[in-house]
Amino acid sequence: MSHHPSRPDPTHPTYPWQPPPPPPEPPRRRPANHAPLGRHSDLRVLRGAYRRQRRAATLTALGYFVAFLVLSAFAPSLMTGEVTPGLPAGLLLALLQLPVTGVAIVVYERTARRRVDPLADRIRALSEIDARRDARGTRPREAGR
Repeated sequence: MSHHPSRPDPTHPTYPWQPPPPPPEPPRRRPANHAPLGRHSDLRVLRGAYRRQRRAATLTALGYFVAFLVLSAFAPSLMTGEVTPGLPAGLLLALLQLPVTGVAIVVYERTARRRVDPLADRIRALSEIDARRDARGTRPREAGR
């Protein structure tokens, strides 16, 4: 096998005084004495709970607003009909948008406190325990101990 003079050999440095390239760093491994506490399934459960929380709040607020728009476009006689003398149904439904948005916020907060926050706290606690274990396992031992 002949070596072409215009192409440098990758196994030899260009200059003789160049130090050899550093060896690649070995991949870090978790100590074998314990398994990680946080599981991917925990994160999947947390994402699912958060997704349900967002859907409930979004459908509450946005659903009401879309229903109001659809009624305004396709049921003008209903929207102009009076609920009480001087108060059309359309105005009443428009004014109810603010309390419905408030309900969406309450639903969001309630589901967060009941379902999402406890899961997140549990995953956070397990991650902290894993981090402490890793920190203990990677510290060099002091002489004389």
